[in-house]
Amino acid sequence: MDAISPVRLASDVLERDDLKRALEEHDFAAAFSLIKKWGGLSQNRIAAACRLSPGKVSTIINGQQQVTSFDVICRIADGLGIPGRMVGLADRPWERPRDAPDTPVPSATRPSDDAPWHPAGTVQLAAGLTRSDFMMDRRGAARTLAGAALSGAALLDSLEGWLQPAPAADRERRRGRVGQGEVRELEATARAFRAWDHRFGGGLRRKAVVGQLNEVAGHLEEHQPADVERGLFRVMAYLGGTAATMAWDSGLQQQAQNYYLLALRAAHAGGDFAFGANVLAGMARQMLYRDRPQDALELVHLAQKGASKAAGPRVRAMLHTREAWAYAAMGRAAAFRRATGEAAEALAEADADDGPYWISYFDEAELAGVTGGRLLDMSRTDPQYAEAAAESIREALVARGGEAGRSHALDLIGLAECHFLMGDVSGAVEQTHRAVDAAARTRSSRVRAQLGQLYPYTVGRSASGAVGEARARIREVLSS
Repeated sequence: MDAISPVRLASDVLERDDLKRALEEHDFAAAFSLIKKWGGLSQNRIAAACRLSPGKVSTIINGQQQVTSFDVICRIADGLGIPGRMVGLADRPWERPRDAPDTPVPSATRPSDDAPWHPAGTVQLAAGLTRSDFMMDRRGAARTLAGAALSGAALLDSLEGWLQPAPAADRERRRGRVGQGEVRELEATARAFRAWDHRFGGGLRRKAVVGQLNEVAGHLEEHQPADVERGLFRVMAYLGGTAATMAWDSGLQQQAQNYYLLALRAAHAGGDFAFGANVLAGMARQMLYRDRPQDALELVHLAQKGASKAAGPRVRAMLHTREAWAYAAMGRAAAFRRATGEAAEALAEADADDGPYWISYFDEAELAGVTGGRLLDMSRTDPQYAEAAAESIREALVARGGEAGRSHALDLIGLAECHFLMGDVSGAVEQTHRAVDAAARTRSSRVRAQLGQLYPYTVGRSASGAVGEARARIREVLSS
């Protein structure tokens, strides 16, 4: 198939309203059918031009598979000569005049195994991903992005470039006008978005974060001084990490992973290996919520290997807690205790102002909350851990208070479950009411998912009016 050149659809075909509508909505089943009918292409020719198998094209046309992969959308656009704007992407390389000195073809488009880790490839990914995100949400198609994220070898193989030095950026671009002052302003904005998300969750400002990401990508398409370019890539990494968390909190698992991958590549291009380790820890947490602890453990080990010299004590402590989380999910109690102890030892080395702002949240309260949550995980199969879990969670609640927002709500839900597991129904009902109050103040889908896991404990206890009232309040929040 690679030997067959791409095709260019005739302009009258591309101008058809039905095809434009199908492409805009990423309805590739309809788009391929229209291209077959009006473009005169066979199914095999479409497959060859887009570097897809005929079987995959068949499943798309039959409606058995939706196209949500950024890479596949790019291949379709490039293979069939569809302008990027028609599918929510940045202008494709072949749309730009090759003889224009200020708009050369990005080096990331050259065939290369490490192209995604080239700085130009990272900029192209950011521009396309953000534009696609805007387009799909506006058309109500974002629900198609809630599919399963990559895992296992497919995910880990895509991250191998993290351990290699970043290639030099292509300098043949129009000159930019961004200075260090603007970079500091952009970083302050990224910091504000991250703080807001940490407190409230739910991704209510996700569009603003995505818009800021798109603007940073625009600056990076220009020639910047080396120090400014590194700063912009770091800002892109911070914004990408926040966009990933917000997407995940909105239930968009695949989109969250796309932004995590963007954040990791941007951190790599900006030389911020400590934040790259933080991104990998976020990806590990996503795997843990999907019950894939072995994948999570490998991601944590990849983070520890790549940032061995750059990670400060708080980052090392956080990585140890992710490691402990994976061990707890595997039922490896001894390994869990060892990793938790290593986290406490690393955190004890941290000064009050140690580390960058994005890891400042990881303190004794966070360690207690994470430890309590993992002990709760283990207590679901062995209730002997429930009391220790409750003790750790109470410590976290006292230390960080209600201003922690999403974390506060998750702590209260966990504490209520601990009381149910210990057989303390009255204590469980009290904590459930507190948890419901906290959950109602956040838009986080993670909080609602955890509250949904608490609901079964209130079922079958109808003899208790107090439990029935708590059950009704949970149901009210979950249905809101």
